[in-house]
Amino acid sequence: MKVLLINGSPKRDGNTATALNEIEKTLNENGIETEIIQIGGKDIRGCIGCGFCFTHAKCAFIDAVNETAEKFAKADGLIVASPVYFASANGTLVSFLDRLFYSTHFDKTMKVGASVAVCRRGGASATFDMLNKYFTISGMPVVSSQYWNIVHGRDKGEAERDGEGMQCMRTLAKNAAFLIKSIALGKAKIGLPEKEPRISTNFIR
Repeated sequence: MKVLLINGSPKRDGNTATALNEIEKTLNENGIETEIIQIGGKDIRGCIGCGFCFTHAKCAFIDAVNETAEKFAKADGLIVASPVYFASANGTLVSFLDRLFYSTHFDKTMKVGASVAVCRRGGASATFDMLNKYFTISGMPVVSSQYWNIVHGRDKGEAERDGEGMQCMRTLAKNAAFLIKSIALGKAKIGLPEKEPRISTNFIR
């Protein structure tokens, strides 16, 4: 069982990394393999809606999106962490996630998803809600914690002093491990929920 951890901060050892490291440590302690993928700071352009992925099963732009897509297909969960700059997720991370979710057409049903926002003061809840939408459109159960998945800190090292935030990260990881294991048992015992043929209703005919 494996979870991918996406670091949307350009700072490899900043407060966002501190939050993810706490999650990784706890997941490993609970028998879940992990891999942290550094996205923040990379040159990743946004989706242009070209449709290339529908005929080639990958994005037209060759970068970390296609590399991560192969790992995502095999993973049991995805945890995405972003710093908060202007009351929203890092733009590079958003471009990455737009293309990752749009260009991957494999079934994501029951892969678990979770988002983490790291901020100095405000904008964390908006970022948290924004990131969770990638999971809820994909049939991915969203992992909760004892509070919203938020850690506070601006300067390097401050996240470690947010006792409640770090506890939330550990609780998030424990809940993710439990949910992944429970879903695996459910698949083996009763299988996945039956899906209806998809209905797509446009607002303009």
